[in-house]
Amino acid sequence: MSSSRDLAIAFTEARRAGRSLPDYPGTLPPDLPTAYAVQEAAMGLWTDTLVGWKVAGIAETWRPRYDAPRLAGPVFARAFRDARNGRVETPVIPGGFGAVEAEFVLRIGRDIPAEARPRTAEEVLPLVAAVHAGMEIAGSPLATLNDLGPGAVASDFGNNAGLVLGPEIPDWDSRQPSDWTVRMRVDGAVVGEGSAARVAGGPIASLAFLAEHLGRRGRDLPAGSWVLTGMTTGVHVVKPGDRAQAEFDGVGTVEVLVTASTGS
Repeated sequence: MSSSRDLAIAFTEARRAGRSLPDYPGTLPPDLPTAYAVQEAAMGLWTDTLVGWKVAGIAETWRPRYDAPRLAGPVFARAFRDARNGRVETPVIPGGFGAVEAEFVLRIGRDIPAEARPRTAEEVLPLVAAVHAGMEIAGSPLATLNDLGPGAVASDFGNNAGLVLGPEIPDWDSRQPSDWTVRMRVDGAVVGEGSAARVAGGPIASLAFLAEHLGRRGRDLPAGSWVLTGMTTGVHVVKPGDRAQAEFDGVGTVEVLVTASTGS
């Protein structure tokens, strides 16, 4: 069986070089604890500042093997883009996996200490300072990462390649998730529509999961952190040269130009 460090080295070196991988670089993690051990090893090798986390749902078909409702992965400073003043460029690795996802992004207002216990949405709600329209740039050196399931995804930074921040949503706490409607366009064509209700329990439930998950890993969630809460319109595969627009009704648009990664 491949060691956590060996897998972490393979993924981080490929990301650093902007180089795709032909296959999973070792033994596929059989469960989520093994996958997160790889993720932790990779975080230790990655020379960048942690600024937040992404959360994604795990499909029912994977639950018998990976027993959790969601998974998480880190977001780093060099992959953070502020698109509140217009279109930004976001790199993906040619020959690897690249996708855009319209998401709601939480800014954490108070430290959430590492406590290995369940959290409720009601408990974490007061800890949210703001909600923004946004986009996750999903990305990995391995084109088949998503197809291999949650263990593979969690092992490679949760398949994250960036967080794109859009406009803040006013009065977000007075609206139902089903009212937060979104559509995604790639090169002008609508490729998906949805709302925050597509996130199981709504975006705040994603934060409740993350707080417990990080607590069990001995990690706190500091004030000022950003949290991508889950896709709302689907996972839309993109390649360098594509232009993506996430249109958040009544809020604004988040726009990116996908570029080819040259490494980091």
